[in-house]
Amino acid sequence: MAESPVQLLRAHARHAPWNARGLAAHAAALVDSAGVKPTNASARAMPSARAVRFYVANGLLDRPEGAGTAATYGYRHLLQLLSIKIRQREGQTLEAIKAEMRETTGDALERRVAASLAPALSLQMDASASRAGNPVASWRRVIVAEGVELHVREDSPAAEDDTLVSLRDMLRRSLGQ
Repeated sequence: MAESPVQLLRAHARHAPWNARGLAAHAAALVDSAGVKPTNASARAMPSARAVRFYVANGLLDRPEGAGTAATYGYRHLLQLLSIKIRQREGQTLEAIKAEMRETTGDALERRVAASLAPALSLQMDASASRAGNPVASWRRVIVAEGVELHVREDSPAAEDDTLVSLRDMLRRSLGQ
């Protein structure tokens, strides 16, 4: 039996918890793979950790667990960030999105996000199903620096080429490379 878009979206919860950068990268990969094109510059493809903190400070995202560099974000934060990026790409202002978020329950938010991402989630399901006969997961390996590698499972949204390059560059910067 085929899984619903909501069930497919819920599978991304297994990647939680994230730090701000990880949350931003995961959300960007999902939105980009759905093919929702930005209508303005503020809806650019890769939300940053700084944008995540801005959304928290302005009441668009719930506060994370913990504080500072120990702050972690869960599945609900992913849904909120996905909703923000999808609505921005549709041309909505942050004020309008904030009002919508206050009026939307968690399950309604999840259904809306899943419906918007349905084509991308279905493609991921098809890719996973084609690998189901192979018990060994397929991984992408990215050299970050001498002695540092990034391994990303092929069925992860982070395995997209643009996302991998962004992750590699971000890690290099944080390592002072």
